[in-house]
Amino acid sequence: MNFFHSQETLSSIEWIVRAIIAFFFLLIVAKVMGQRAISQLRLLDFVIALVLGNIIAHPLSDEQLGMKGSMITTVVLVLLYTGSLFISLKFTSIDKFLDPVPFPLINDGEINYKGLKKARITIDHLLAELRKDRVEDITKVALAMWESDGKISIFLDPKFDALTPATYQKQLEPFDLPKTIIKEGKIDFSKLEEINVEEGWIINNLKIIHQVEVSNVLLGTIDSKNNLKIFLYK
Repeated sequence: MNFFHSQETLSSIEWIVRAIIAFFFLLIVAKVMGQRAISQLRLLDFVIALVLGNIIAHPLSDEQLGMKGSMITTVVLVLLYTGSLFISLKFTSIDKFLDPVPFPLINDGEINYKGLKKARITIDHLLAELRKDRVEDITKVALAMWESDGKISIFLDPKFDALTPATYQKQLEPFDLPKTIIKEGKIDFSKLEEINVEEGWIINNLKIIHQVEVSNVLLGTIDSKNNLKIFLYK
């Protein structure tokens, strides 16, 4: 049990045992703290990020600590991390421990108080999350689920969902991402070649339609229909 106490040197085996104990200890601590404290990181990711940062930092700031122990500990933790991921894929029970099954916070417009207690959040926190999704009335929510990453998935009752073109079976044009051809007063000639547009056409359009020079354009974009949109310096 000497590896628990501070001493001048540790053997490789003692470093390995210390790393294993620290890994599982922090895993349990993180689990007890709850998913909200982890802040959208998976349990394993949170533990490994927390530990590795400290392990690497200490030898770099303390001249009395060698790199050997830190390197051994890092390798052991990475092996434990990858091994835990592999095992969680094979065994459902372990996967549920590391990534808990989602559970409801709101069902058919009614707050599930047991769910709030299990998630360790307050009513105010729940209301804040609803406001982020522009939901002002809890009774409009068909289902709100507490996810394993600490987020809340909110599903509105269908009668309160926003109408979309699909509701009316209306056909729309496919999404078209405009390409940036002018940035900070300079033309991107590689983009012009890509869309097969000449520099002269761009310059003429700027002069005739917008009455500006290229140097005055902060950002210029063009879509697949050659619609040129510009943003000037202000």
